[in-house]
Amino acid sequence: MPDPMMLGLIGLGALVLLITGRMPIAYAMILVGGAGIAALNGPALLLNQLKTLAWGQFSIYDLSVVPLFVLMGALAGHAGLSAALFRAGAAWLGWMRGGTAMAAIAACAGFGAVCGSSLATASTMGKVALPELRRQNYSGALATGTLAAGGTLGILIPPSVVLILYAILVEANVVTMFMAALLPAALAVLLFLLTIAGYVALRPGAGPAHAPAGRAEFRAATLGVLPVLGIFALVLGGIYLGLYNPTPGAAVGVALVWAYGTLRGRLGLGALRASVLETAATSGMIYLILLGAELMKIFMSRAGLPQAGAEWIAGAGLAPLAVLVLLLAALIVLGCLMDSLSMILLVIPFFWPVLVEVNGGLYQMAEGSGFGMGTEELKIWFGILALIVVELGLITPPVGMNVFVISSLARDVPMAETFRGVLPFFLAELFRVGLLLAFPALVLWLPRVLGG
Repeated sequence: MPDPMMLGLIGLGALVLLITGRMPIAYAMILVGGAGIAALNGPALLLNQLKTLAWGQFSIYDLSVVPLFVLMGALAGHAGLSAALFRAGAAWLGWMRGGTAMAAIAACAGFGAVCGSSLATASTMGKVALPELRRQNYSGALATGTLAAGGTLGILIPPSVVLILYAILVEANVVTMFMAALLPAALAVLLFLLTIAGYVALRPGAGPAHAPAGRAEFRAATLGVLPVLGIFALVLGGIYLGLYNPTPGAAVGVALVWAYGTLRGRLGLGALRASVLETAATSGMIYLILLGAELMKIFMSRAGLPQAGAEWIAGAGLAPLAVLVLLLAALIVLGCLMDSLSMILLVIPFFWPVLVEVNGGLYQMAEGSGFGMGTEELKIWFGILALIVVELGLITPPVGMNVFVISSLARDVPMAETFRGVLPFFLAELFRVGLLLAFPALVLWLPRVLGG
């Protein structure tokens, strides 16, 4: 029988090679995980696992929220919510120097609240805001950098599909994770707005001001965005107040977005059909990645790699905070190479046991060792930090995916210029990570107050 540890390391190497060779990550994980289990314990065990594994994974009730939130985002894209958000932001902020870029950030935050996907937020808002930014003679670096960075807000602002899947992986409460994400997400929006203000203060020509909106235009833009704000309040407000759990909340969101789009004449049969097909494709991809991640987790657990890694790091004498910083740095690097969903599903089963070990074990329920918090609060704090650094990977060279999305829409702007434009936002995100590391209460305060 091959050495389990060596086989696990070979499996990790094979997975990296397959992903580098552009094999879809779901298929790569299924292939490597399945082959590893068969090599370690024989094909009979693999077949026995496959007989019940998919049903066991996909029948989890919490997962039913995923296709609903995906459908809500798809409908929102077709219903014109992004344009309404941007018009309102431009009416409120456009009179300032850099104000239209600030409006794009505010619109990205609003659209992320009903979409939950960073790449979709970047793509949709890029199509809406980029022409206006260029019309107002914004520099290519500021225009594209703002939209690439603004797109990252979609992954953290509730409801976030990646946040839901993280909660399922570590057995955290989804509503509690939504509560914990609110303050860090608001902090991101604030820091991005301050970044734009600082950018145009140093380079006034990069973001010129334009005439304030007239009274009629301001009123129309404000009234146009009220339904969007109402949808956000009814979905998340109802969840936070305990009126319904996330799955019915997502269903309420789908119904409200559909009604909004239908009343505006934007959701005819063609748009509805496209939204449903997009939801089916995205949900199928997510569920297939979940299956592959579970096979990989079984393979690696039987090979002993997560346990060995946790014991090695715990015995290395590093301070718990140093261990956490190293894991977050690894997530930034990995975020340059793969999408956020795949990375969270693949990496968290490795990293989470390490943090549990350095925190004092799985049953560390309160302050006293490690990070000075119990396991339940560590789940929340680490989850928010992990998603933020995953965001960083989306705008980190050489492979920042949001940068590629925006560059495909702004072909006249060199990609190097977009990366230069995104650099100030990258530094702002690093500052946010530092704040959350230094002050965990920024993440934990709201769940504590609301009793999540």
